[in-house]
Amino acid sequence: MAKLDLKTADVPKTREDARPPDGSAPIPIHSRARFSGWFGYVVLVLFAIISLGPIWIAVKTALSDSGTLFTSASSLLPQHPTLFNFERVIGLVNPADPRLQQTSFGKVDFYLALKNSVAFTLLAVVPQIAFSAMAAYAFARLRFYGRRVIFFLFLAATMIPSVVLFIPNFILIKDLGWLNTYQGMAAPYALMTPFAVFFLRQMFLSTPRELEESALIDGACYFTIFFRIVLPVHRSALATLSMLAAMNAWNDFFWPFLVGRDRSVQVMAVAINSFRAQQAGGTPDWSGLMACTVLGIIPVAVLLIFFGRKVVESLQYTGFR
Repeated sequence: MAKLDLKTADVPKTREDARPPDGSAPIPIHSRARFSGWFGYVVLVLFAIISLGPIWIAVKTALSDSGTLFTSASSLLPQHPTLFNFERVIGLVNPADPRLQQTSFGKVDFYLALKNSVAFTLLAVVPQIAFSAMAAYAFARLRFYGRRVIFFLFLAATMIPSVVLFIPNFILIKDLGWLNTYQGMAAPYALMTPFAVFFLRQMFLSTPRELEESALIDGACYFTIFFRIVLPVHRSALATLSMLAAMNAWNDFFWPFLVGRDRSVQVMAVAINSFRAQQAGGTPDWSGLMACTVLGIIPVAVLLIFFGRKVVESLQYTGFR
């Protein structure tokens, strides 16, 4: 085999030798790297504008006065910022206030809807994470006949559209007498879900077996290993899954609307829809509607602020293991 002689190889020795065949000036390497960096920043900024633009429009509309809303539509900032829209949709404004003449007089029992949403989310998320974690650990560590077949059959449930299950679930909830109750709204979410089981199983498989074997030698049972060793090690993954499940439950509309029509159990999404139905003549009360929307977004934003780092840690751990 011929040996490559680096001394006689056709390697550019000068800047003139490194010119492209067409004779144009070569592009320095550092310039290309700088261009790639700037291009990446531009793409990130565009994605940020596309993602945050609708949220800012909602905030701007909620802070705008109903009378000047359409005259300042082209402005990025509200002309006369006011919290009046938030106060009136919550019900803190005197009914005799003359500013209400420009609105739809609609309001939302915000505190009741917030309490219902929190209760519904907790009932939907806590059992789901608990059952999914136990099922995932069983699939990851326990050896039993047909384990792989059962796991793949379980994953096959992800191919079934959720809308197909609404009718049988509704009939079951109705027969149980759980209409207009928290347990009726949370029941379809409370059991383990295929995605949660798959996600946690992949995480549990990365746990070193030596760690669990050492605990078994010390006399620990599987329950002790699961609750005292495995779960604390994967708390970032559990926090990520909990946040995703909580956001899904918080933003869900159709199932709570179908089962929880009574005002005493209305969640935030259903309450916002009820506010829209209060608008006389079908004319949208955009300022009030956006105020309700922003109030519904705030809890999710707080959740992202507190658990966003856990999500990043979980993704980094998944990528490097």
